[in-house]
Amino acid sequence: MSNALKDYLTFCQNRVERALEARLPSETQIPTKLHEAMRYCVLDGGKRMRPMLTYCTGKALGIAPEDLDGAACAVEFIHVYSLIHDDLPAMDDDDLRRGKPTCHIAYDEATAILTGDALQALAFKVLADDPTIRADAESRLRMITMLAKASGSQGMVGGQAIDLESVGTMLTLPQLENMHIHKTGALIRASVNMATLTKPDIDPKQAEGLDHYAKCIGLSFQVKDDILDEESDTATLGKTQGKDKDNDKPTYPALLGLAGAKQKAQELHEQAIESLSGFGSEADLLRDLSLYIIQRDH
Repeated sequence: MSNALKDYLTFCQNRVERALEARLPSETQIPTKLHEAMRYCVLDGGKRMRPMLTYCTGKALGIAPEDLDGAACAVEFIHVYSLIHDDLPAMDDDDLRRGKPTCHIAYDEATAILTGDALQALAFKVLADDPTIRADAESRLRMITMLAKASGSQGMVGGQAIDLESVGTMLTLPQLENMHIHKTGALIRASVNMATLTKPDIDPKQAEGLDHYAKCIGLSFQVKDDILDEESDTATLGKTQGKDKDNDKPTYPALLGLAGAKQKAQELHEQAIESLSGFGSEADLLRDLSLYIIQRDH
């Protein structure tokens, strides 16, 4: 990771942590157990990759970070809700997330379900009325519509459904990519497009390039996750290593081999960089982030 990206990642993590905490209900507010669980799952953990994408895109477009806090939080609330539900016994049945017990382990299964539900609703409330989002009503509506599509049956939830249906089967490469374009990629694309939607006068070619960049890194992120599930360890990952393999889920290494999966990640990185050809040095953080995604160890 470049020093510039490392410094900006720290900046984004600290910024979004404060922003998330400010938008979460107090744990002393009734129902206290639910609000405590929401804060437990959201705060003090995770790479904050999706909020960072929103901020990095904003930097490339000349948008101030303070104008993106609400959008960054909305995407992260959706992401955390998806992790909580993904870890449930009926889904991946995992005990560890972000280096600590998953929500249903720390609390109980019913609380975990409700915590995810509450975070999903909070994401859209933030987009609807957060004062830091400097966008008119039409732009807010487009942001809400985009995040809803990215989160629902045509996006993340649809990808999760395909994932569950694919256990024990061998998918083709196009089928595997289609699953992850929805399951992981849709929310990553939304993270980038949240920033573009706050700039009504954006050059359409720049918006198109950023969207394609997001599509590429969304896939490379999942390819690298699959590689790490094979090569890393539980302590480094902060979640159970080898879970996908144990659950007989389709992965890129299973389909392409480890060497083939690594080559696929590199090709996606190169496509992502090409997508930013319409930008100058203002998009260097996005370029560095694409490289970091395929080089990270957790």
